[in-house]
Amino acid sequence: MAAGIQPRVLVYLGALLARWVAAGLEAAVIGEVHENITLPCGDISGPRGLVTWYRNDSEPVFLLSSNSSLPPAEPRFSLANASSLHIEALSLQDEGNYTCREVLNETQWFQVWLQVASGPYQLEVNISTTGSLPNGTLYAAQGSQVDFSCRSNSRPSPMVEWWFQAPHSRNEPFGNNLTVSCFTLLLMSRNLQGNYTCSAMNMLSGRHRKVTTELLVYYPPPSAPQCWAEMSPGLFKLQLTCRWDGGYPDPDFLWTEEPGSVVVGSSKLGVEMLNQSQLSDGKKFKCVGSHVVGPESGASCVVQIRSPSLLSEPMKTCFIGGNVTLTCKVSGAYPSAKILWLRNLTQPEVVIQPNSHYLITQNGQRSTLTIRNCSQDLDEGYYVCRAENPVGVREVDIWLSVKEPLNIGGIVGTIVSLLLLGLAIISGLMLYYSPVFCWKGKDFWGPSAYLSGFLKGCGWGKEALLCLHLKSHSIGFFSGSRCVTVKHSILPNTCHLSFWVRFSHCPLFCKCYID
Repeated sequence: MAAGIQPRVLVYLGALLARWVAAGLEAAVIGEVHENITLPCGDISGPRGLVTWYRNDSEPVFLLSSNSSLPPAEPRFSLANASSLHIEALSLQDEGNYTCREVLNETQWFQVWLQVASGPYQLEVNISTTGSLPNGTLYAAQGSQVDFSCRSNSRPSPMVEWWFQAPHSRNEPFGNNLTVSCFTLLLMSRNLQGNYTCSAMNMLSGRHRKVTTELLVYYPPPSAPQCWAEMSPGLFKLQLTCRWDGGYPDPDFLWTEEPGSVVVGSSKLGVEMLNQSQLSDGKKFKCVGSHVVGPESGASCVVQIRSPSLLSEPMKTCFIGGNVTLTCKVSGAYPSAKILWLRNLTQPEVVIQPNSHYLITQNGQRSTLTIRNCSQDLDEGYYVCRAENPVGVREVDIWLSVKEPLNIGGIVGTIVSLLLLGLAIISGLMLYYSPVFCWKGKDFWGPSAYLSGFLKGCGWGKEALLCLHLKSHSIGFFSGSRCVTVKHSILPNTCHLSFWVRFSHCPLFCKCYID
């Protein structure tokens, strides 16, 4: 009899449930897969009657009753608070409509709509980048294209959000989409370096998951590397330094000895220390810089080391009590040489230190030693200019002579006196031998002037040319002939004559006659 009644009850129950669903009288409960859930049987407080739970599929299915004689359909089902249906370990198949029938003074029906959410689980973020570091950090080359995707297992489909956070900045949303979870950045730039977060939220359960991935943007240095050699501070060693700035991250450096590509050392700093035994004049060293996103062959620069050469005056002179400056110039040294001044005789190998007596200045590779208040006993002798770098040492000797000071006033007076004396002699000779001068008298006929002369073409009985030269005190100028022709027939056998002359009035020029 009971077996015949139950199908009719279920059919009747199904018809009632259909009407309630259409009327929207059911309560909604949301559970998650693998979790437990309790479905209430109405909102009634106080004593409860006989409660029976059904699952509403195409036909109602008995699940559980407060009548202890009726076992539950599955061990997962149990009563809570004498009326509620407690389900353990929910699965997606548990989603659906549930009906509670309570019989107390009257029969009441309560419907519950159970929704089962799943996920999001196994959130996967894929970023197509240039490469990854050993610790898993991703990097992309500047200017490259990067694809982003985010996937997860979830029911219903989750809402996916992308967030970006640059270093020392706040999170910024890239947008959200219920279906599309992929996007592409066409040209990566430096300001797109940072943390990318994909967040997936189950809109039914409110559960969300997120995955954050750090993405670095790498770029090589824009210019060629620079390298140089210098003396190590405090140590007499050669320090090779290579710099290739402007890129991210820092490049790696490899130093080699050329030719032959003998490895000297490699590091992130680009600095290598060499002993003197590894150095020789003219040797070359090559630095090769390599960057993770730079050219495969890298970029390089070369340094060539040189020992110093010295140029200086071999001798200098200083007057007692005066000052003198010795100069020493270095050329060809690489790296730059250290210049020292020493005394070769009195204090060998003792470096001269600046004090009130010695003043040392250096401008680049040019050094000067100024000696003040020169003393013959103390300062005369050899001075040594020494130039040294890790490649070699060069020295040059300079001899300093210390002398008594010269009497400049006496020297100048003597020179002036000699010049005046020479001028007087030349003027006298000009006056003595010049044929253009004669006496300038006060009258038309003044006193006679004594002249000396000589004969040109002198010979007995021959004609000769007599030329006159003035030997007197006042001077005039000839306007006529200065020489006359004479017969030698009455003259003694000599070519030197003495005679008297008389001159006419000389307003401006004088004409001399033989008396």
